[in-house]
This record gives sequence, structure tokens and C-alpha cells, in this order.
Amino acid sequence: MKSEIIKSLTDNFENHSQTTENGIEFWFARDIQHLLGYSEWRNFQKVIVKSKISCEASDNVVSDHFVDVNKMVALGSGSSREIEDIMLTRYACYLIAQNGDPRKEQIAFAQNYFAIQTRKFELIEQRIKDWERLQARQKLTLSEKELSELIYERTGSDKNFGLIRSKGDQALFGRSTREMKKKLNVPQSRALADFLPTITIKAKDFATEITVFNTKEKGLATGQSITTEHIRNNRGVRGLLKERGIKPEELPAEEDIKKLERRVTSESKKLGKNPDKLK
Repeated sequence: MKSEIIKSLTDNFENHSQTTENGIEFWFARDIQHLLGYSEWRNFQKVIVKSKISCEASDNVVSDHFVDVNKMVALGSGSSREIEDIMLTRYACYLIAQNGDPRKEQIAFAQNYFAIQTRKFELIEQRIKDWERLQARQKLTLSEKELSELIYERTGSDKNFGLIRSKGDQALFGRSTREMKKKLNVPQSRALADFLPTITIKAKDFATEITVFNTKEKGLATGQSITTEHIRNNRGVRGLLKERGIKPEELPAEEDIKKLERRVTSESKKLGKNPDKLK
């Protein structure tokens, strides 16, 4: 997510936050509805119901975080009318975001914005970058699992997967998996992708997705044909990166994905353990 988008969304969410007389930060559900891109209130209410269930499941009292209120809103005619709304704590907003579709940019942002107590832009931005790297790694895991299963289905053995993936690395980096691990100080027992930057993880995933697609479409049925396909796809992705001035083998290693996952998960758990309450 681009910095300017994060800044814009941060400003939008902060501009709609309010504070009770006791200093507890909250948002109105009708505001959150629009900030998260839900056009219909009745559809958003379904998300709220799921979020209340999640709140109960985390041993928190729903009424501490979701408070029904009535408020007056101005109409175009100059008159006003009373509508139902809900006051939401940061934790309630977090649960609502978690029950949304993270493929939507504003929901992906909200999942991270409400997960941390700070309002400092730089920390929000870093949290989102960490989250995006985790999402990319999880997506690559799924793509590689699908390719592994496909190889087994077509060849009768899953032993070829490791070799095919290694050949793909050679085509993408211009170096073998072992050489890349040595260069980036990655333990031989760990997956190379666990230490790669987001752009490279996505590159590996893209090449793998193409291999899966073409293996099905072309009816590839041998280890050799699938290997050739995977090499071609990784070379193609490497060429695209180089055209944009990116040499994947020269990018530095990033934090161990397992440590990153523990930290991000820990932040979310802290929010649910002692959340601010409206009552």
C-alpha cells in the first residue's frame, strides 16, 4: 500500500474518531460503514453481528464495546430525523475490520489501524508493510501447495516438487537456492521465502501461479515438462523485474517471517486482552 494512501486513510479514520467524557476513544458505526466501503447499512449490520460474536468468543462483554444510540441527522430539506447508530470502541472496530474482506484496500488498512493503539503514522505504515509481507508469504505457501499437489497428481510423486522449485529459484535469481541462502545468511533448514522481501515473495508467487495455470491448461503430465514451464515462467518474471531496475538476487534479506508473524499476532492479542471500554 502506497504511503500517500496510508496517510489519506489515516486522516480519514482519525477525523471520524470521537472521545467520551471519560476519555475513551470511539467511532460511530455509520461512519465506519462508509469508511470501510459498505454502501448499505443493512449489509454492514450483518458484519456487526459477526463482530459481536467474535467479541463474546474473546471473553469480552459486547455492551462494553458496542453501545446502541439514537442520533439526529440533517436531511436535505433542512429538517432532521432520528436514526439508530452504534458507538464502537477501537476493539469493536478492529473486530469489524477482521470480519471484512482484506482484498479491499480500506479494510486491509483498518485491520492494521485498529490493531495498534498508536496513532503515529510511521508505526501504522510499518505495521501495514509487515502485514502485506505476511499476506504475500501465506499466498505463496498456498500456491506452492497447489503446485505440489498438481505435480503429484500428474506424475505420481511429490519428490519432483523440491527440484522444480529449486530450478525456478535458479531462473528467478540467477543463483541456486543454496547459493541464495548462503548470500542472505538463511539457515539451510529454513525456506528461502521466509527471509525474502515482499516484492520477491510476490514474484515467486506469480511465477508459481502461472505454472499451475499452464500445467492445467496445457495438460502437462511429466516432471520435465512442468520443470521447463516453471523455469520459463521464473525467467519471464525475472526479466520483468530487471526491466524495472530490480535485481532480485541483490535485494537484502528481511526479518524472519516467523518472528514477524509472532510480533504482529502479539499486537492483536494485546488489543483483545485489555481493551478500552465504553461502560
